[in-house]
Amino acid sequence: YKTLIGRSNRWYNKGKKKVFPPKYFIFLSDEKKKTKSIDSEVNPVWNEVLEFDLKGAPLDSSSYIDVIVKDYETIGKDKFIGSTKVSLRDLATGQMRSLPSKNVPLVNENGQDIGGTINLVIAYDPPAGAITNPNDPQAGDATVDAGGGGGEEGDETLPDGGQSPSAGGASPTGQAVKLRQRLTRGQNRHRLVNKPQDFQIRVRIIEARQLPGNNIKPVVKVSVCGQTHRTRIKRGNNPFFDEMFFYNVHKLPSDLFDQIFSFRVYNSYSLRADSLMGEFKLDIGYVYDEPTHCVMRKWVLLSDPDDSSSGAKGYLKVSLFVVGTGDEPPAEKRDYNDDQDDIESNLLLPAGVTLRWATLSLKVFRAEDIPQMDDAFVQNLKGLFGGDENKKNLVDPFLEARFAGKKLCTQIIEKNANPEWNQVLHLQVKFPSMCESVKLTVFDWDRVTGNDAIGTTYLNLSRIASSGGEIEEEHAGNGEMSSFEVNTGKSEVGFLPVFGPCYVNLYGSPREFTGLPDPYEDLNLGKAEGVAYRGRILVELSTKLEGKVDKAVDSIHSDDILVAQKYQRRRKFCLCAVFHSASMIQEPGEPIQFEVSIGNYGNKLDNTCKPLASTTQYSCAVFDGNHYYYLPWANTKPVVVVTSFWEDISHRLDAVNIILYITHRLQSNLEAFKTAIAAKVSDNQLVEVWLKLLTTLIEDLESFPTPELEGHSNLTSLDLQLKKLRDSALKTIMEGARLMRGEATEIRDTLSDIESWADKLQMLAEEPQNSMPDVIIWMLRGEKRVAYSRIPAHQILFSTYSEQACGQHCGKTQTVFLQYPMDKTKGLKVPVQIRVNMWLGLSAHEKKFNSFAEGTFSVFAEMYENQAQVFGKWGTTGLVGRHKYSDVTGKLKLKQEYFMPPRGWEWEDDWFIDPEKALLTEADAGHTEFMDEVFQNETRFPGGEWKAPSEPFTDVNGEKSFNPGEFDCPPGWAWEDEWTVDDNRAVDDQGWEYGVTIPPDDKPRSWVAAEKVYHVHRRRRLVRPRKRVTLSHVYLFTQRRDQGDPNGWEFSSLIGWKFHRKERSSDTFRRRRWRRKMGPEDRLGASAIFQLEGALGVDTEEKGSKADVTKLFGANTPTVSCSFDRSHLYHLRVYVYEARNLTSMDKDSFSDPYAHVSFLHVSKTTERLRATLNPTWDQTLIFNDLEIYGDPQNVVQRPPDIVLEFYDSDQVGKDELLGRSVCVPIVKANPNMDQTPKLLWHPITQMGRKAGEALVAAELILQDKSGQLDLPLVPPKRAENLYMVPQGIRPVVQLTAVEVKLDLNTFHEHEILPAGLSVLTQPGGGVWGLLPKDEMYTPPIVLKVIDHRPFGRKPVVGQCTITSLEEFRCDPYVITADGAMSSKSKEACQSTQHRKTTSLEKETIDWWSKFYASTGDHEKCGPYLEKGYDTLKVYDCELEDLTEFKGLRDFCNTFKLQRGKNENGDDDPSVVGEFKGSFRVYPLPDDPGVAPPPRQFRELPDSGPQQCVVRIYVVRAIDLQPKDNNGRCDPYIKISLGKNTIEDRDHYIPNTISPVFGRMFEMTCFLPQDKDLKISVYDYDLLSRDEKVGETVIDLENRFLSRYNSYCGLPQTYCISGINQWRDQLKPSQLLENLARLKGLSKPRTEDNGNSLTFNGQDYTLAEFGKVDNNKEAHQHLGPARERLCLHVLRKQGLVPEHVETRTLYSTFQPNISQGRLQMWVDVFPKSLGHPGPPFDVTPRKAKKYFLRAVIWNTTDVTLDETSITGEHMSDIYVKGWMPGMEENKQKTDVHYRSLDGDGNFNWRFVFDFDFLPAEQLCLVSKKEHFWSLDKTEFRIPPKLIVQIWDNDKFSLDDYLGSLELDLRDLVAPAKTPEKCSLGMMNVEMGAPHKTEHAKSLFAQQSVRGWWPCSIEKDGNTVLGGKVEMTLEIIKEAEADERPAGKGRDEPNMNPKLDPPKRPETSFFWFTNPCKTMKFIVWKRFRCLFIGLILLLIVVLFLAILLYSLPNYISMKIVQPLK
Repeated sequence: YKTLIGRSNRWYNKGKKKVFPPKYFIFLSDEKKKTKSIDSEVNPVWNEVLEFDLKGAPLDSSSYIDVIVKDYETIGKDKFIGSTKVSLRDLATGQMRSLPSKNVPLVNENGQDIGGTINLVIAYDPPAGAITNPNDPQAGDATVDAGGGGGEEGDETLPDGGQSPSAGGASPTGQAVKLRQRLTRGQNRHRLVNKPQDFQIRVRIIEARQLPGNNIKPVVKVSVCGQTHRTRIKRGNNPFFDEMFFYNVHKLPSDLFDQIFSFRVYNSYSLRADSLMGEFKLDIGYVYDEPTHCVMRKWVLLSDPDDSSSGAKGYLKVSLFVVGTGDEPPAEKRDYNDDQDDIESNLLLPAGVTLRWATLSLKVFRAEDIPQMDDAFVQNLKGLFGGDENKKNLVDPFLEARFAGKKLCTQIIEKNANPEWNQVLHLQVKFPSMCESVKLTVFDWDRVTGNDAIGTTYLNLSRIASSGGEIEEEHAGNGEMSSFEVNTGKSEVGFLPVFGPCYVNLYGSPREFTGLPDPYEDLNLGKAEGVAYRGRILVELSTKLEGKVDKAVDSIHSDDILVAQKYQRRRKFCLCAVFHSASMIQEPGEPIQFEVSIGNYGNKLDNTCKPLASTTQYSCAVFDGNHYYYLPWANTKPVVVVTSFWEDISHRLDAVNIILYITHRLQSNLEAFKTAIAAKVSDNQLVEVWLKLLTTLIEDLESFPTPELEGHSNLTSLDLQLKKLRDSALKTIMEGARLMRGEATEIRDTLSDIESWADKLQMLAEEPQNSMPDVIIWMLRGEKRVAYSRIPAHQILFSTYSEQACGQHCGKTQTVFLQYPMDKTKGLKVPVQIRVNMWLGLSAHEKKFNSFAEGTFSVFAEMYENQAQVFGKWGTTGLVGRHKYSDVTGKLKLKQEYFMPPRGWEWEDDWFIDPEKALLTEADAGHTEFMDEVFQNETRFPGGEWKAPSEPFTDVNGEKSFNPGEFDCPPGWAWEDEWTVDDNRAVDDQGWEYGVTIPPDDKPRSWVAAEKVYHVHRRRRLVRPRKRVTLSHVYLFTQRRDQGDPNGWEFSSLIGWKFHRKERSSDTFRRRRWRRKMGPEDRLGASAIFQLEGALGVDTEEKGSKADVTKLFGANTPTVSCSFDRSHLYHLRVYVYEARNLTSMDKDSFSDPYAHVSFLHVSKTTERLRATLNPTWDQTLIFNDLEIYGDPQNVVQRPPDIVLEFYDSDQVGKDELLGRSVCVPIVKANPNMDQTPKLLWHPITQMGRKAGEALVAAELILQDKSGQLDLPLVPPKRAENLYMVPQGIRPVVQLTAVEVKLDLNTFHEHEILPAGLSVLTQPGGGVWGLLPKDEMYTPPIVLKVIDHRPFGRKPVVGQCTITSLEEFRCDPYVITADGAMSSKSKEACQSTQHRKTTSLEKETIDWWSKFYASTGDHEKCGPYLEKGYDTLKVYDCELEDLTEFKGLRDFCNTFKLQRGKNENGDDDPSVVGEFKGSFRVYPLPDDPGVAPPPRQFRELPDSGPQQCVVRIYVVRAIDLQPKDNNGRCDPYIKISLGKNTIEDRDHYIPNTISPVFGRMFEMTCFLPQDKDLKISVYDYDLLSRDEKVGETVIDLENRFLSRYNSYCGLPQTYCISGINQWRDQLKPSQLLENLARLKGLSKPRTEDNGNSLTFNGQDYTLAEFGKVDNNKEAHQHLGPARERLCLHVLRKQGLVPEHVETRTLYSTFQPNISQGRLQMWVDVFPKSLGHPGPPFDVTPRKAKKYFLRAVIWNTTDVTLDETSITGEHMSDIYVKGWMPGMEENKQKTDVHYRSLDGDGNFNWRFVFDFDFLPAEQLCLVSKKEHFWSLDKTEFRIPPKLIVQIWDNDKFSLDDYLGSLELDLRDLVAPAKTPEKCSLGMMNVEMGAPHKTEHAKSLFAQQSVRGWWPCSIEKDGNTVLGGKVEMTLEIIKEAEADERPAGKGRDEPNMNPKLDPPKRPETSFFWFTNPCKTMKFIVWKRFRCLFIGLILLLIVVLFLAILLYSLPNYISMKIVQPLK
């Protein structure tokens, strides 16, 4: 176990300015190690390795390393600086062998970040016996738990330092352990065929945490590929969902991986407008690139899509799986303490990194060369009315950038093909991002219709950013953990995304604009390889972390525009291409020319650049005499010259070419190494090849460094970063190679490392900033573009830096296959194969071209003189639409006097006549046999006599032709026969066909074979065959050249392309070519041709009419050709020996293959073989006198390819192509070379897929001038013109015997009746013959199954090819158990098993305890393990897939029988059955007198049927494909075996996708007839038909006959009672005796009362096995000692143990995609051996009923939410509670009215009953989802209690005051007093090391009382809403009866008794208590007011009475009446 300490960054010391020497401690399992201290350094680098010896114990997945950094003090205690923990779960689970942790933040004692980080690498060597489980549930990311979040690093460290190690995976070699490389992400994808295919995407939403909001009802919506599913609605901020969604898609992989997963969490309460709480998005490709194509149980961070700066909006835990064809999704296991896992450490992110907002700033400066996109109609109108017409700018471009689902656009610039946007687009994203590339698309804006894409390009982030982690790579050591390169702090290699300023090129559909819809429009959207250059854009990308930008789109600062100027400096480049040959043209037609362009330069249909000599002359294809056509260029090769202007980026391309040079050399050595391994050469030879490979690699890396960058003006920061990255990677590879050379022991194991270096080099050679456009070669037929090829410019670029920096094809002849644009058939047909020599270099270096040029270059101006024949005279009068002098197309008018040579050139000669040979089409050219034809015509008036018309003889088109007598036999030909009437057509017996002429035609359009009265025209075809007299091809060509018209005229009957040399009577048009030679004024050598720019001058009279000129712009460029004065003759031999594994194209499962072998302009065909997929032609094809021009040395270095095209010959219809293969001949330039060609397998490809292999070789021999070369002997002939492969090349054969053992054939019933089948061998029979000694050449064994049908028909119904015989080879004199195959029924011994029944103990355990004990769920298995009982083996795959049991086919092999194309025309062959049998292959002595070796197959099993009892145990299903609309299904089991079927429909399990079945079925059957046991899972539907979810098929015969005893697994102990009672029919001792006899050993002997035993020469004792069993205590169920000992010995023999296997279910709906998995096993017992033991009881467990009693005593500090009439703050408090999932059982207390201080008194009891599964620690809730649901749905939900405090309102909605959520399994300890109760209690346990889980569970504590805080969210913060005092108690059902208690304060009010609460008198409801209202509200508050009012009233009354009585008194006073 090793830990390597890297470096540490930036520690600040607070306070004193002293710099401390840091020291470093590491703890692991109480062991402590420390590093040395480093003085006075805040960025210390240790580079030490600390080793921990684990004493042979494997790591536990919960272990972690504690890292403590201290400041070293000489005196006193060292000071603590910071610490961190690194979890080792990835190492423990075997997912990785080493764990790099970069920039791990350190924290202080309080868990706060101190700002420093540390780098370390941890490696782990597991002990030998440790079985690591790669699918361990804990195998998450390496968790770096830094207490707080990740620290903010400064600018010098990187945010994406760490790499997600979960994507690592140990390398298979075990020797070299590789760290994960981000660079190689995505290599999984290349294994997928790019055709639409089935994918299944599974999303499991597990739970959410910390969602924002109060009293919310969250729901999650998941959208994938346009399908959306949503979860059920839950309540609370931490809802538990646990729902699985399936998405089935049928797409191209490339399209699918660009799609995204979108997770959105909504609050279903609120209005839809504001209900989105948070979202997360992720590329599907990201998940597919993970090692098992899945992300398991990870947290994702939800954020607000609109507000990037806001923090986390909660977390969601998900598992994501992308299952492709043939993938098996890994098992998902839930951890026991999974619910408490730490979110930070398990986020879906690179380890140790926090997500940070980053701004990708994309500066878009300008674009150029944008093609025309809009119709010119309006412009033409403007032109008519005198406006300015401007064709080239008919485009309104804008750019759209997309990244991670966001898109931004620049402004639209109208009518501009070279727009300058000068805008910056700020894309805000979370970084490190899950998305891989920025997509840039330039669109053409349209006012009315949709915008059209102009071109698309991608900036791939993995190319323009680096995390630095990929450099630290290890090397293969000597079996030990290898040494690391450690980045020693000199320079970081990681960098953020950065790019440019640099031009990016756009490719797409051809540039020519038409108003019609573009068939290649998809190319502009980047969906396939673009076929033409469509402009380029100048962009720059930079990344800024954090920070917010105000505007998403802004304009670029003018300074930046100036800075970008220097990156646009142009230099002139010259490109020359010499075309040497064009062959393999499939059909002739119009003349062909080639166009070479780079960017817009050279595009002859584009008028924005000067016209250049960028096209070859037109030529017509000539038949090669066999199958293909070629262009007859002979010694004059066409040359194209293109000059162009681009930025000089040689500093980038030189580095690319140097790395590619090293890579190519490594790859060719690697091929040789692989071939040597395949050919099984001797070790010494292998070492030689291997050492050469490594030495070459090391020397290359040392001697060819990448160029230095100093001094280049246009450097970008990416250039510097890539240089750093490349240099360090190359250094790593070099040191790795050195280490490997010095230390490797097993050479074959190093192959994977070397391959990974080759891949790494290939990736390093990718240059993101490549602004040089590709060179595009187009083949034009007439004026139409037909096929193209794109050649990256760097491959042909010349460099002055070094020879290695030149492109690999620079100045060298290369073979290029052109392809059709957007070819749906993926290259099924090759349009043309060309050999072309290209050179591209700076104009400054053009003189260097002279050394590369071969032959003599000449430049001509050319024009054609045209004449027509009118009334028998030739002249210019009848030239309709043609000019007297024109170009080759006849459309452009020319005159001799207006030709002007370009600047720098002058005329050398005068005009002369020079006919063009390559354009003349003679119908018989190239053919060896030819049929001359002529049609004889007759006409009549209706009803009249037939008479000859004016032109009695015509050709097939009705044009005038010769009389048959005038036909001459051309020289070199001889007539075969006389003229005859061809009556083998739709004609009458005289050969006539009849027709009616309809004006204006003068000939009928259609013909019929029967004469009618109204027919007026008839004709018949006369033919005469002729044959070529054998003359050499070359002679004929020179002969032909001299024929023809002496004045150089060429003739045609129509104005068109078809011209011939000799004048015929039907010709009406003639022309001849005039040429004039030009020469350079001041240049010598070939490079002068680069001066040819511009056309040769234009007719001055027509200067006014522009239209013509633009249309034919550049048609009149000078023609350049390269002539070779001498050619060399070569002799070619192609040895075609055999092919294998061809595709079957016929219905009878076979093909009838033959091959066309093409080399340059010749081809030959092999013989046609009948009905085989593994043809052996054994044929040599000899090509004599091949003329090849050019230096033989060049041919030796780069010989032309030999192309073999394999066809299936069909009697009806066209022959179908089976595939194509390319072979390179060895060239013998001098006859003394004694190198013999070696037959090698070459892959045959068809439509991009491998379609077989061909064993071929070839040699090309240079003949000397006399031609009298001593050619090798002519090989022997097998037939006329059929030569065999000669000795010395053909494989060496020896007499070999092949024994065949037949077992059984199974066929699909509907295909054939198996009654009359025969296989072409005999059971147990043998064949012998001559087979090659070399394994590499061994032909395959072909099995054909033939059906005997009535009337003697014997069709082949299926066939199988067994390619490798290696596994069947054996030494005939060594006797193995393979031959002996006894069957169990030979055992006559009847099992007498005594089953003593012990006193029935009350078992607290069941079979499920055993199952859970075996799966590691120790919480669920109870006391089972303590009792020392057996466990079983749980395999997470089929038993057949386990390597240790060899697929249970050890006694024989099973081969799939296939038929050819299936009915629907699909190419994939259909499987029609299987064949079981085996083979033995061994050499026989050559001497017939020697006795042959003994037979291999001896004791064969009984052939008669056996009756068996089959027990099928179905445990449970996992992740079934849902079949109902609710995303669930109602599964049940259906089993069929032979004719018996069991349908378990009554026991269906409703609404689940992971049902626990727990069922056992017993059936009987006869083997081998009923061998296939089919177990299907169906979905129950009440009304519609039940749907099949999936099925799995088990071959019971294999189980029964396998020597691994798979019919019944061996338990760990022999028990005669209890739940593990022995269930086999034979006892262990009998099984051991059988095994001994089978292996040919003596019987086992037992001694010492059965306590010791001798078997196979080894002694065993019971005591030693007792030790092994970890001293398990002996229990009363064990059987006798002897049987136990025999069982222990049996378990040592590698037999199948007692097990549960996990089988994948498949369905026809998605044939190769898992539809779920089934855990089960099968026992098979033959009835002849008696009755088997009792079956296991696997019935599922039931949930137990529990009661939760929660007594709400008091509340305090509750928020006072209301103001009373009297102005007091108060609340009417009540408490509500429920358990999630059981919301209908919601309970609430009575109301404590008018609490004035936040206190409430309740004394109220809640009682919740719930079903609990103690084993799984989950509640089982069964309820109907909707009232219309048929069945209750079961949910498993964590047991939680939610308590909420509310304020009661009578006349409005109640107000929510706070809530509390308690997990009963992990209870937050309450506070004893309200003062100590705070919100801090709830967060304390997050992330802290857990105390014993058990102690926190309420189920363990049973009762707890105290205060808990309730929280409420205000303004985004969580605040205290009140405190509640409760007693929580959990009791079982039995206890509940003993200690009853009622709800609330109802009876029985006991346990404890609740008294009514003593509430203050002030607590009452005002409406119901008017008196109290008076007393407490009115009087208490207003008494002063009342008293004042009464006093005032008294005073007022007094005054009123006074005022009332005063007048009376006064009057009385005055009047005094009484007086």
